Amino acid sequence: MSRAEAPAVDLGVEIAGLHLPTPLIAASGTFGYGDEYAGVADYGAIGAISAKGLYLNPRDGCPPPRIWETPSGMLNAIGLQEVGIERFLAEKLPSVRALGKVLIANICGSSFEEYGELARRLDDAEGVHGIEVNISCPNVSAGGIEFGCDPDMAARATEVVRRGTRLPVIPKLSPSASDIGGMARRVEDAGADAVSLINTIPAMAVDVETRRPRLANTIGGLSGPAVRPVAVRMVWQAARATRLPVIGMGGIAGAEDAIEFLLAGASAVQIGTMNFVDPGVWRRTRSDLEDYCRRHGVARVRDLTGAMEPFPPAPEVRR
Repeated sequence: MSRAEAPAVDLGVEIAGLHLPTPLIAASGTFGYGDEYAGVADYGAIGAISAKGLYLNPRDGCPPPRIWETPSGMLNAIGLQEVGIERFLAEKLPSVRALGKVLIANICGSSFEEYGELARRLDDAEGVHGIEVNISCPNVSAGGIEFGCDPDMAARATEVVRRGTRLPVIPKLSPSASDIGGMARRVEDAGADAVSLINTIPAMAVDVETRRPRLANTIGGLSGPAVRPVAVRMVWQAARATRLPVIGMGGIAGAEDAIEFLLAGASAVQIGTMNFVDPGVWRRTRSDLEDYCRRHGVARVRDLTGAMEPFPPAPEVRR
Protein backbone atom coordinates (compact mmCIF):
# COMPACT_ATOMS: atom_id res chain seq x y z
CA MET A 1 0.00 0.00 0.00
CA SER A 2 1.40 3.38 -0.97
CA ARG A 3 1.55 6.29 1.41
CA ALA A 4 -1.30 7.95 -0.49
CA GLU A 5 -3.47 4.84 -0.12
CA ALA A 6 -2.70 4.34 3.57
CA PRO A 7 -5.45 5.24 6.06
CA ALA A 8 -5.23 8.75 7.45
CA VAL A 9 -3.83 9.24 10.93
CA ASP A 10 -5.53 11.72 13.23
CA LEU A 11 -2.68 13.78 14.69
CA GLY A 12 -4.96 16.18 16.58
CA VAL A 13 -4.76 16.46 20.36
CA GLU A 14 -6.65 18.44 23.00
CA ILE A 15 -4.71 20.30 25.68
CA ALA A 16 -6.63 22.28 28.31
CA GLY A 17 -9.46 23.00 25.90
CA LEU A 18 -7.12 23.93 23.04
CA HIS A 19 -7.24 21.89 19.83
CA LEU A 20 -3.79 21.32 18.33
CA PRO A 21 -3.64 19.89 14.78
CA THR A 22 -0.46 18.03 15.72
CA PRO A 23 1.07 17.22 19.13
CA LEU A 24 4.26 19.12 18.22
CA ILE A 25 4.82 22.46 20.00
CA ALA A 26 7.68 24.89 19.46
CA ALA A 27 9.39 25.28 22.83
CA SER A 28 9.74 28.67 24.48
CA GLY A 29 13.09 30.35 24.03
CA THR A 30 14.02 28.36 20.92
CA PHE A 31 11.53 29.69 18.38
CA GLY A 32 11.64 33.41 19.04
CA TYR A 33 8.25 35.04 19.47
CA GLY A 34 6.73 32.81 16.80
CA ASP A 35 7.33 34.22 13.32
CA GLU A 36 11.13 34.21 13.16
CA TYR A 37 11.21 30.79 11.44
CA ALA A 38 8.74 31.76 8.70
CA GLY A 39 10.08 30.54 5.37
CA VAL A 40 12.39 28.08 7.11
CA ALA A 41 10.27 25.75 9.28
CA ASP A 42 7.16 23.87 8.17
CA TYR A 43 4.50 25.67 10.20
CA GLY A 44 1.89 23.19 8.98
CA ALA A 45 3.56 20.51 11.10
CA ILE A 46 3.54 22.67 14.23
CA GLY A 47 0.55 22.28 16.54
CA ALA A 48 1.27 25.33 18.70
CA ILE A 49 3.98 27.84 19.50
CA SER A 50 5.19 28.66 23.00
CA ALA A 51 6.61 32.17 22.64
CA LYS A 52 9.83 33.49 24.15
CA GLY A 53 9.52 34.19 27.88
CA LEU A 54 8.14 37.57 28.93
CA TYR A 55 8.68 39.77 31.97
CA LEU A 56 6.81 43.01 32.53
CA ASN A 57 9.85 45.07 31.52
CA PRO A 58 12.54 44.47 28.86
CA ARG A 59 15.69 42.60 29.90
CA ASP A 60 19.16 42.66 28.37
CA GLY A 61 20.02 39.17 29.55
CA CYS A 62 23.44 37.87 30.52
CA PRO A 63 26.75 39.05 29.02
CA PRO A 64 28.46 36.82 26.41
CA PRO A 65 29.54 34.14 26.01
CA ARG A 66 26.04 32.80 26.58
CA ILE A 67 26.01 29.47 24.71
CA TRP A 68 28.34 26.48 24.80
CA GLU A 69 27.92 23.22 22.92
CA THR A 70 28.21 20.09 25.05
CA PRO A 71 28.23 16.40 24.15
CA SER A 72 24.66 15.69 22.96
CA GLY A 73 23.39 19.09 23.99
CA MET A 74 24.09 22.71 24.79
CA LEU A 75 24.45 25.06 27.73
CA ASN A 76 22.80 28.44 27.58
CA ALA A 77 22.75 31.44 29.88
CA ILE A 78 20.78 33.89 27.74
CA GLY A 79 19.32 35.34 30.90
CA LEU A 80 15.81 35.63 29.46
CA GLN A 81 16.63 38.56 27.23
CA GLU A 82 13.26 39.83 26.02
CA VAL A 83 11.27 42.88 24.91
CA GLY A 84 8.79 43.21 27.78
CA ILE A 85 5.01 42.94 27.67
CA GLU A 86 4.38 46.36 26.06
CA ARG A 87 6.51 45.73 22.98
CA PHE A 88 5.33 42.13 22.73
CA LEU A 89 1.70 43.21 22.49
CA ALA A 90 2.38 46.14 20.16
CA GLU A 91 5.18 44.83 17.92
CA LYS A 92 5.41 41.05 18.10
CA LEU A 93 1.88 39.74 18.59
CA PRO A 94 0.30 41.14 15.39
CA SER A 95 2.68 39.27 13.07
CA VAL A 96 2.47 36.09 15.12
CA ARG A 97 -1.33 36.31 15.17
CA ALA A 98 -1.29 36.47 11.37
CA LEU A 99 0.23 32.97 11.30
CA GLY A 100 -3.06 31.53 12.53
CA LYS A 101 -1.35 29.18 15.00
CA VAL A 102 -2.24 28.35 18.58
CA LEU A 103 -0.02 30.70 20.58
CA ILE A 104 0.97 30.05 24.19
CA ALA A 105 2.55 33.03 25.93
CA ASN A 106 5.35 32.09 28.33
CA ILE A 107 5.54 34.40 31.34
CA CYS A 108 8.31 34.95 33.87
CA GLY A 109 8.28 36.80 37.15
CA SER A 110 10.47 37.87 40.02
CA SER A 111 7.43 38.29 42.28
CA PHE A 112 3.89 36.98 42.58
CA GLU A 113 2.62 40.42 41.66
CA GLU A 114 4.52 40.36 38.36
CA TYR A 115 3.02 36.99 37.40
CA GLY A 116 -0.45 38.29 38.18
CA GLU A 117 -0.03 41.49 36.19
CA LEU A 118 1.29 39.63 33.16
CA ALA A 119 -1.68 37.26 33.29
CA ARG A 120 -4.08 40.21 33.37
CA ARG A 121 -2.35 41.96 30.48
CA LEU A 122 -2.48 38.83 28.32
CA ASP A 123 -6.03 37.83 29.21
CA ASP A 124 -7.63 40.07 26.57
CA ALA A 125 -4.80 39.92 24.04
CA GLU A 126 -6.22 38.76 20.71
CA GLY A 127 -4.25 35.82 19.38
CA VAL A 128 -2.99 34.52 22.73
CA HIS A 129 -4.62 31.16 23.50
CA GLY A 130 -2.87 30.01 26.69
CA ILE A 131 -0.28 30.98 29.29
CA GLU A 132 2.74 28.86 30.16
CA VAL A 133 4.07 29.90 33.56
CA ASN A 134 7.85 29.66 33.88
CA ILE A 135 8.27 28.89 37.58
CA SER A 136 12.00 28.28 37.24
CA CYS A 137 12.47 32.02 37.87
CA PRO A 138 14.11 33.27 41.10
CA ASN A 139 11.83 34.91 43.65
CA VAL A 140 13.74 38.04 44.64
CA SER A 141 11.71 38.54 47.82
CA ALA A 142 12.57 35.02 48.99
CA GLY A 143 16.33 35.27 48.58
CA GLY A 144 16.43 34.11 44.95
CA ILE A 145 14.95 30.62 45.43
CA GLU A 146 13.18 29.29 42.34
CA PHE A 147 9.39 29.39 42.51
CA GLY A 148 9.51 25.88 41.06
CA CYS A 149 11.63 24.45 43.87
CA ASP A 150 9.12 25.19 46.62
CA PRO A 151 5.65 23.58 46.32
CA ASP A 152 3.98 26.40 48.26
CA MET A 153 5.49 29.12 46.05
CA ALA A 154 4.70 27.15 42.87
CA ALA A 155 1.09 26.74 44.00
CA ARG A 156 0.75 30.40 44.90
CA ALA A 157 2.21 31.54 41.57
CA THR A 158 -0.30 29.29 39.80
CA GLU A 159 -3.17 30.69 41.89
CA VAL A 160 -2.15 34.27 41.12
CA VAL A 161 -2.05 33.60 37.37
CA ARG A 162 -5.33 31.67 37.54
CA ARG A 163 -7.05 34.64 39.16
CA GLY A 164 -5.70 36.99 36.49
CA THR A 165 -6.86 35.16 33.37
CA ARG A 166 -9.55 33.05 31.77
CA LEU A 167 -6.97 31.47 29.46
CA PRO A 168 -5.60 27.97 30.07
CA VAL A 169 -2.79 28.08 32.67
CA ILE A 170 0.16 25.74 32.12
CA PRO A 171 2.91 25.83 34.79
CA LYS A 172 6.29 24.79 33.36
CA LEU A 173 7.78 22.59 36.05
CA SER A 174 11.40 22.81 37.09
CA PRO A 175 13.69 19.75 37.04
CA SER A 176 15.09 21.10 40.33
CA ALA A 177 11.90 20.05 42.13
CA SER A 178 12.65 17.22 44.54
CA ASP A 179 9.23 15.60 44.01
CA ILE A 180 7.95 16.29 40.51
CA GLY A 181 4.79 14.28 41.04
CA GLY A 182 3.98 16.17 44.21
CA MET A 183 4.67 19.46 42.44
CA ALA A 184 2.27 18.51 39.64
CA ARG A 185 -0.46 17.77 42.19
CA ARG A 186 0.10 21.08 43.98
CA VAL A 187 -0.28 23.18 40.84
CA GLU A 188 -3.29 21.09 39.80
CA ASP A 189 -4.97 21.91 43.11
CA ALA A 190 -4.02 25.58 42.59
CA GLY A 191 -5.95 25.80 39.32
CA ALA A 192 -3.59 24.67 36.56
CA ASP A 193 -5.16 23.33 33.37
CA ALA A 194 -2.07 21.40 32.23
CA VAL A 195 1.64 21.14 33.08
CA SER A 196 4.72 21.24 30.88
CA LEU A 197 8.12 19.78 31.76
CA ILE A 198 11.04 19.85 31.98
CA ASN A 199 12.84 23.16 31.90
CA THR A 200 16.61 23.12 31.34
CA ILE A 201 18.82 21.50 33.98
CA PRO A 202 21.28 23.80 35.80
CA ALA A 203 24.80 22.88 34.68
CA MET A 204 28.24 24.31 33.90
CA ALA A 205 31.39 23.71 31.92
CA VAL A 206 35.00 24.84 32.49
CA ASP A 207 37.76 25.64 30.00
CA VAL A 208 40.70 23.71 31.43
CA GLU A 209 43.27 25.81 29.54
CA THR A 210 42.10 29.18 30.82
CA ARG A 211 40.60 27.67 34.01
CA ARG A 212 37.55 29.83 33.47
CA PRO A 213 33.90 28.90 33.06
CA ARG A 214 32.69 28.52 29.48
CA LEU A 215 29.79 30.90 30.17
CA ALA A 216 30.12 34.42 31.51
CA ASN A 217 27.29 33.60 33.94
CA THR A 218 29.22 30.46 35.05
CA ILE A 219 26.03 28.40 35.35
CA GLY A 220 23.63 27.82 32.48
CA GLY A 221 20.78 25.54 31.51
CA LEU A 222 21.54 22.19 29.89
CA SER A 223 19.24 21.08 27.07
CA GLY A 224 19.35 18.68 24.14
CA PRO A 225 19.39 14.88 23.85
CA ALA A 226 21.62 14.53 26.92
CA VAL A 227 18.70 15.43 29.20
CA ARG A 228 16.05 13.29 27.49
CA PRO A 229 16.14 10.24 29.81
CA VAL A 230 15.76 12.56 32.82
CA ALA A 231 12.86 14.35 31.15
CA VAL A 232 11.09 11.11 30.18
CA ARG A 233 11.34 9.89 33.77
CA MET A 234 9.89 13.13 35.13
CA VAL A 235 7.07 13.17 32.59
CA TRP A 236 6.18 9.60 33.56
CA GLN A 237 6.13 10.53 37.24
CA ALA A 238 4.07 13.68 36.69
CA ALA A 239 1.56 11.89 34.46
CA ARG A 240 1.02 9.22 37.11
CA ALA A 241 0.54 11.83 39.83
CA THR A 242 -2.01 14.14 38.20
CA ARG A 243 -5.11 14.09 36.02
CA LEU A 244 -3.87 17.10 34.07
CA PRO A 245 -2.61 16.85 30.49
CA VAL A 246 1.20 16.75 30.45
CA ILE A 247 3.33 18.44 27.79
CA GLY A 248 6.74 16.77 27.66
CA MET A 249 10.01 18.21 26.48
CA GLY A 250 13.73 17.66 26.76
CA GLY A 251 16.05 16.65 23.94
CA ILE A 252 13.46 15.64 21.34
CA ALA A 253 15.20 15.31 17.98
CA GLY A 254 12.64 13.32 15.99
CA ALA A 255 9.53 11.16 16.01
CA GLU A 256 10.99 8.30 18.05
CA ASP A 257 11.86 10.69 20.86
CA ALA A 258 8.42 12.30 20.71
CA ILE A 259 6.72 8.91 20.84
CA GLU A 260 8.79 7.96 23.86
CA PHE A 261 7.35 10.96 25.73
CA LEU A 262 3.82 10.17 24.57
CA LEU A 263 4.05 6.56 25.73
CA ALA A 264 5.37 7.77 29.10
CA GLY A 265 2.23 9.86 29.57
CA ALA A 266 2.59 13.12 27.63
CA SER A 267 -0.37 14.39 25.61
CA ALA A 268 1.87 16.64 23.49
CA VAL A 269 5.55 17.47 23.22
CA GLN A 270 7.73 20.53 22.75
CA ILE A 271 10.77 20.60 20.49
CA GLY A 272 13.45 23.12 21.40
CA THR A 273 17.20 22.75 20.94
CA MET A 274 16.76 20.80 17.70
CA ASN A 275 15.44 24.01 16.10
CA PHE A 276 19.00 25.33 16.13
CA VAL A 277 20.39 22.18 14.53
CA ASP A 278 17.75 21.28 11.96
CA PRO A 279 14.79 23.60 11.24
CA GLY A 280 13.42 20.74 9.13
CA VAL A 281 12.72 18.80 12.32
CA TRP A 282 9.01 19.70 12.16
CA ARG A 283 8.19 18.18 8.77
CA ARG A 284 10.41 15.18 9.41
CA THR A 285 8.95 14.49 12.85
CA ARG A 286 5.34 14.79 11.69
CA SER A 287 5.96 12.51 8.71
CA ASP A 288 7.77 9.87 10.78
CA LEU A 289 5.08 10.07 13.48
CA GLU A 290 2.41 9.33 10.88
CA ASP A 291 4.46 6.42 9.52
CA TYR A 292 4.86 4.97 13.01
CA CYS A 293 1.12 5.16 13.66
CA ARG A 294 0.33 3.43 10.36
CA ARG A 295 2.84 0.64 11.00
CA HIS A 296 1.39 0.03 14.46
CA GLY A 297 -2.26 0.38 13.52
CA VAL A 298 -2.75 3.56 15.58
CA ALA A 299 -5.58 5.63 14.09
CA ARG A 300 -5.30 8.53 16.58
CA VAL A 301 -2.01 9.80 17.95
CA ARG A 302 -3.69 10.63 21.27
CA ASP A 303 -4.12 6.90 21.82
CA LEU A 304 -0.35 6.68 22.35
CA THR A 305 -0.54 8.80 25.53
CA GLY A 306 0.33 6.63 28.51
CA ALA A 307 0.32 3.46 26.38
CA MET A 308 3.68 2.21 27.65
CA GLU A 309 3.49 -1.50 28.47
CA PRO A 310 4.91 -2.83 31.74
CA PHE A 311 8.15 -4.73 31.55
CA PRO A 312 7.35 -8.47 31.28
CA PRO A 313 8.09 -10.53 34.39
CA ALA A 314 11.08 -12.82 34.33
CA PRO A 315 10.20 -16.37 33.31
CA GLU A 316 9.85 -18.82 36.15
CA VAL A 317 12.89 -21.00 36.56
CA ARG A 318 12.09 -24.65 37.27
CA ARG A 319 14.54 -26.51 39.41
